[in-house]
Amino acid sequence: MDYSMKDLLRASITYKASDLHITVGVPPMLRINGSFKKYPKDPLTGEDSASLVDSIMTPDQKDRLDKVGEIDFSIAFGGFRFRVNAYMQKGYKAAALRMINNTMRSFAELGLPDSFRQLCMKTRGLILVTGPTGSGKSTTLASMIDFINVNRSAHIITIEDPIEYLHSHKKSIVNQREIGQDTRSFGAALRAALRQDPDIIQVGEMRDLETISTALTAAETGHLVLSTLHTNNAANTIDRIVDVFPSHQQAQVRFQLSNVLVAVISQQLLVRKDGSGRVAALEILLQHSSISALIREGKTHQIDNAIHTNSNLGMCLMDRSLANLYKQGIVDYNEAYSHCIDAKDFKLKATE
Repeated sequence: MDYSMKDLLRASITYKASDLHITVGVPPMLRINGSFKKYPKDPLTGEDSASLVDSIMTPDQKDRLDKVGEIDFSIAFGGFRFRVNAYMQKGYKAAALRMINNTMRSFAELGLPDSFRQLCMKTRGLILVTGPTGSGKSTTLASMIDFINVNRSAHIITIEDPIEYLHSHKKSIVNQREIGQDTRSFGAALRAALRQDPDIIQVGEMRDLETISTALTAAETGHLVLSTLHTNNAANTIDRIVDVFPSHQQAQVRFQLSNVLVAVISQQLLVRKDGSGRVAALEILLQHSSISALIREGKTHQIDNAIHTNSNLGMCLMDRSLANLYKQGIVDYNEAYSHCIDAKDFKLKATE
């Protein structure tokens, strides 16, 4: 092997790859605008893969990978940060590296509507950004935290695994805590955060009952909580939160959620028609009395209709967003269609 991890990271930056994959049996792979491009070298052997992965880890991280089988951490290179998940597969070391641009992007640059400004000025409640892995959730959250940091005098605590975007103190104070390095878990850090005089708390991901329960309590007691979930639309997001709890607690959780939920932003990234990069399609649910009633009553199957009915308030269904991107000439029909929730509904909206 006549190249190093530095060469691969440099190539990732040069080609604007979102991800770099290291695994045995194929050359290093770069994901560019959603598609894989092979690094022009021979397939990696087990020794090659281990050498590349080991070169970016500390002794403690290597020891954890050997013991547990996977580890999350981040590294800096060439003015960029990379979120790394190193893991074992078939007894060999492998890694997926996600490139993160430390330059904060504005709402306009990300294609986020003006309603995001109002969301960031809320003083309490729960804002969720959802979508599959690689859909830009972390970038959206970082942009929102930066907007708050610039425009509000507040204490912001972020709890991340690992820390991705680095925030400096601006009008606000921003304290960033990393799982494994600064705290043992999301739940523990979130409980501690309530004693650290926060105004805004960002939870990297609501993974379990303890974290979700504490996040709801924090939102209920006068804090603005921002977090993510791996769900594909607003209705699924609400069901996922409620279903985490035992059945005897679910009515109470629906009541809590109906009172604290400020917004659910579900997003997907699509390849632009001109090949210049990717663009976000957004489903947006905003706080409204009709939405709150449906959550309390367990009628999440009616939420799509409520979003459609209240589109004049800035709400938008995913299929409407996809159809708009197609009709504006930003993405082609097949790209939009491949991401739709309801094929029949999308076709109607795309031909209106």
